[in-house]
Amino acid sequence: MFRKTKLKTRMILTLGFVSAAQTILIGVFAGYYLSDSLFDEIGQRALMVSKTAAAAPSVIEGVRERDIEGLNRLANRLTRTNEALFIVIGDHQGIRLAHPSPDRIGHSMADDDGDLGRRALVDGKAYVARATGSLGESMRGKAPVIEPETGEIIGIVSVGYGVDQVDATIKRYSFVLYTVVGLTLLVSILIAMVIAGRFKRAIFGLEPEEIARLFQERDATLQSVREGIIAINRDGVITTFNRTALETLGIDPDTPLSGRPILDVLPESDLLSVLESGTPDFDREVWLRNRQMIVNRLPVRQGAEITGVVASFRLKDEVDQVSRQLTRIQQYADTLRSQTHEYSNKLHTIAGLIQIEAYDDALNLIGSEVSDHQALIHLLLEAVPDPVIAGCLMGKYNRAREMGLGLQIDAESRMVDIPADMPRDQLVSVLGNLIDNALEATLHQTGEGGRVQLSMTDLGHELIFEVEDQGPGIPEESQQKIFEKGVTTKPGAEEHGYGLHLVRQFLNRWGGSITVENLPGVGSRFTLYLPKTSQGSDSH
Repeated sequence: MFRKTKLKTRMILTLGFVSAAQTILIGVFAGYYLSDSLFDEIGQRALMVSKTAAAAPSVIEGVRERDIEGLNRLANRLTRTNEALFIVIGDHQGIRLAHPSPDRIGHSMADDDGDLGRRALVDGKAYVARATGSLGESMRGKAPVIEPETGEIIGIVSVGYGVDQVDATIKRYSFVLYTVVGLTLLVSILIAMVIAGRFKRAIFGLEPEEIARLFQERDATLQSVREGIIAINRDGVITTFNRTALETLGIDPDTPLSGRPILDVLPESDLLSVLESGTPDFDREVWLRNRQMIVNRLPVRQGAEITGVVASFRLKDEVDQVSRQLTRIQQYADTLRSQTHEYSNKLHTIAGLIQIEAYDDALNLIGSEVSDHQALIHLLLEAVPDPVIAGCLMGKYNRAREMGLGLQIDAESRMVDIPADMPRDQLVSVLGNLIDNALEATLHQTGEGGRVQLSMTDLGHELIFEVEDQGPGIPEESQQKIFEKGVTTKPGAEEHGYGLHLVRQFLNRWGGSITVENLPGVGSRFTLYLPKTSQGSDSH
């Protein structure tokens, strides 16, 4: 029944019960302590009055002379003065010489409570006792009456304060005590309600069962993700990870990671810098446990406070594989689109010439097209026997013609000795980016009729590609910045600025270089140098 109750109600009941129990316990203890303290205080008061009375000269003389009348007057006066219940004076045998009830004078003090006062009459010690006599229950202080000259014990003084006096005081204080206890309990319940309300808001109004279900769903989602995920808290301690993270990093699945500092597991992850700066970091190439990764790092915020960092990562080889596939598809699409568009236009022209019976012109056009393509194919077969690179150049040639431009490949170009381990997909991506940029720059500057020149050579220890355009050129102050991510010189190109950045990344990995220079008059030249043996190294 209790488990079906709302969390807020459960918290209020639980906290209220705990507060009530604590408050009642404190109240009972305080009441007991108050009662015990009051009884002790009354006893000590009775003892003090009895000692004072026993040491009074008038009492000593009255006991010595057995002046019953004088002692009773003195006892009555002392009783009123000290607000006592009674003051009884006895001789050295405990026989009453003074008592509030005259009929009890001359009788033993032991008649009431069985206490003859031996500790006072024999041992000479004052003490406190609680007993019930003819005047009711009382706290009694008893002290010996001692002859000053001889030190002889000649009598005893007993001073009593009624227990009902103590009870009245306890009731008076108890009312205040229990009022405070009640108010404390009420305040505790109100605080419990406030705490329960804030706690409920902190967990977005969810019930424990819902939180448990969400946790299970989160864990299932986390484990199903094919990227490795690791999260740390504000102290740099690992709080969350999935199986893919262990597999990707080559860590034993039985290795406990939760609760361990990230610096002990992945000191090269640089998550602490994101924790300090609060700046997200995406698509960063890093080495983790001697494996090249593509890493995304995102700070976790609670309001304005950074409470942790979540990192996702996967092997760069997997990303490269997808990139290679996309590159090939894009190349094929560009080639087919360009050829389809161009041949459609040519066929329409030939069809029109035939319809107007200009057969010679149609044959000349067909011959020219065949001759141009045969020359290009012959050049590519001779100069670039690699089918991937040749296919890329054929596609760019057709795209240039579609744009109304010319892509001229130097007839003296040779690109035969290409290293087998050089990634073809990345090479054609770099070369394609340079040619595309050159075509766009030329078209923007000259319109249709412009040209882009390409020359290639594999002599010596390097592969050299030169791409010349007829564009506006590149300002000297921007020639190095254009290789930065997101930087572009194209007007209104919000989504550009990544092609040359990819070129720079490839060059860094392979160990190549690129130069940029403006040509006399108009245009620019990009020269790409690639060693036939990789000399680069990936960096963080």
